[in-house]
Amino acid sequence: MRLPSFMHFAATMAMASLLFATACDNGDDDNEPLPDISTSVLLVIDEESIDNGNEPNNFSQTDVNDQLAEVGVRTPLKYFRDNVGKTIDLYTGQVGDEGWHALKVIPDSWKNAGPTSNGARNFLQAGPGLGGGSDDREVLLDKIPDVTPLRAAGLTMLKGQTILAVVYDGDVSINYGPLNGNLQGANLGLVAFDVLEVTELTDASSSSLPRVRVRIRDVDETLAVVPHLFANAPVPVSSSNPFDIQPPASPQAIVLIPAP
Repeated sequence: MRLPSFMHFAATMAMASLLFATACDNGDDDNEPLPDISTSVLLVIDEESIDNGNEPNNFSQTDVNDQLAEVGVRTPLKYFRDNVGKTIDLYTGQVGDEGWHALKVIPDSWKNAGPTSNGARNFLQAGPGLGGGSDDREVLLDKIPDVTPLRAAGLTMLKGQTILAVVYDGDVSINYGPLNGNLQGANLGLVAFDVLEVTELTDASSSSLPRVRVRIRDVDETLAVVPHLFANAPVPVSSSNPFDIQPPASPQAIVLIPAP
């Protein structure tokens, strides 16, 4: 039976609304152009956040370059290279076993290592002693001052920032009193993304750090902008203090300085 014209119009509009809602649910915003960037925040990320088999993405070994893992690898991770513009969630570890770490100091030895006069870029390129070279490939990567593990407050301060990170195949080891980090070990490569949202993770361990929603960026394009250090990343007193798992409603404003 043929529907009256007004009923046909209503049915058509209902179907259009349904299709629009479905398109939105399927992440059509992943196809929107990415905003331009002029800075990036330099981090190191370890296996507590990005690794094969990790929740919530269950990356495969090839997704995260596990078959390439070696000291000094700076190849973009395959999944991130192949999904520029896609929005995904990343977990960030637990209190005392954090997955994201801020660099706040670039040692003079990194600046002198080459191949450039900028220590951060030498690290990103795995210069001599920074993952590359023929002898003592990691000699400049131990006891780096103020490598700061990020808990809820620090992660929340990154909202709206573009991240450029070296990803490690294992844990980044942190010492307290004084705060320093060991950045030796095999790498999976580089990732770049925008931090969109930071939310409490309520369906995991009681010490789990927040879930971070990110939008993947092109690593090469991100490398072209000036890397910055997260100068006021909150400093934890110890591996368990503060027990900071809830993103603050009014986070402190981030302070970024160009990485020397």
